[in-house]
Amino acid sequence: MSSVPPPGLDPELLRGHLDRERPGLVSGPLEARLIEGGRSNLTYIVGDGTGQWVVRRPPLGHVLATAHDMAREHRVISGLHPTAVPVPEPLLLCEDDTVIGAPFYVMEYVEGTPYRTAEQLAPLGPERTRAAVLGLVDTLVDLHAVDPEAVGLGDFGRPAGFLDRQLRRWGKQLDASRNRDLAGIDELHASLGRELPASPAATVVHGDYRLDNVLLGSDDRIKAVLDWEMSTLGDPLTDLGLLVMYSSDLDLPHSPVSTTSGAAGHPSPAELIERYAARSSRDTSAISWYTAFAWFKLAVILEGIHYRYTLGQTVGAGFDRIGDLVPVFIEHGLTTLQEG
Repeated sequence: MSSVPPPGLDPELLRGHLDRERPGLVSGPLEARLIEGGRSNLTYIVGDGTGQWVVRRPPLGHVLATAHDMAREHRVISGLHPTAVPVPEPLLLCEDDTVIGAPFYVMEYVEGTPYRTAEQLAPLGPERTRAAVLGLVDTLVDLHAVDPEAVGLGDFGRPAGFLDRQLRRWGKQLDASRNRDLAGIDELHASLGRELPASPAATVVHGDYRLDNVLLGSDDRIKAVLDWEMSTLGDPLTDLGLLVMYSSDLDLPHSPVSTTSGAAGHPSPAELIERYAARSSRDTSAISWYTAFAWFKLAVILEGIHYRYTLGQTVGAGFDRIGDLVPVFIEHGLTTLQEG
């Protein structure tokens, strides 16, 4: 790890706080490195030469507290840690932004690999890839089997009207980044609104459940589910719809959207739905709506990135191609809704 402190985290200030709040946890000078950045909360690995931990804090210069709520993220992994859902052990929450300049929390470091592309999965071979992706479904079933009340998460969201609110929220996001005609997107939004399914009983939902948001161990089993910043109480089938979308073949070379569907042995979307239905006993007959909603949501997210790119607010490799992806996602959403 670099001895130069990464932006947003001073290891000495962190060490002082840990020594006060968790005496004995750290036994030497801390070094830190940033392991991911961007729109999401910032994640650092810190170590003292013998132990390692993970620190999460909001992005630098963040404004919207609710969008990067450390207490909320810490609360959900604290609630889930005693359950069958594999999450890192939470060690400390600090809501005092004078310590490192922002609220943060510390959790255990879990060894594992996030697989983002079919190429990364290739060395596993077809059988191991298949088992790993089916394990992703099984863990999602475990998450949706947790009783929110029993783990202190009974008030973690507002399940009533969840789908309607989600659809309105993403419609507003779309309106905020409109600067070109997008054929079919208003039709997709309106069709989703006309065909809202009746939600099953609410569960804890992850909100961004996919293979590269979990860590797989050397035995191909899920060691930890990460990135809970979108989690809430709501309709569990939104998680399944998103997973189905990410498991569909985009047939787009060099796509900046991570999909592993091209890997040999990767189960088909139909297999994932079937396994979820069998293991959860939930009715998945309306899954085409949830999958179409996932396509719509990603189209809106990508259009927002494209919009910021056209304004010169987003720089980096691959951003110039994102605008071309949006119509593909709209088309997939319309087709999924029409054909089921």
